[in-house]
Amino acid sequence: QVQLVESGGGLVQAGGSLRLSCAASGRTFSSYTMGWFRQAPGKEREFVARINWNTSYTYYADSVKGRFTISRHNAKKTVYLQMDSLKAEDTAVYYCAARPPVTGTYDYWGQGTQVTVSS
Repeated sequence: QVQLVESGGGLVQAGGSLRLSCAASGRTFSSYTMGWFRQAPGKEREFVARINWNTSYTYYADSVKGRFTISRHNAKKTVYLQMDSLKAEDTAVYYCAARPPVTGTYDYWGQGTQVTVSS
């Protein structure tokens, strides 16, 4: 079982930066692929970025590539999302999620943190 708690959201002007954190509990965190997703008002939840268990592989949605950076610190059981050059369209609730290697699906989700970018 893994519990995830996001933090770091807030209000920022367009062009600014935010760093989201996702703190995990559970002994198996280091074996999980971790992802960030977001959901804007009136839209479906969409994939943002993911990172594999040993940080050797990252993957980004085209909409954030070159602006966002995902990273993780397994000893701290934390995954991060550095968001630079923010745009109004990045406004959403951001969720982190954990994908166990056994299932291959994102089985654990945090409650989300609001990011609002003013133009």
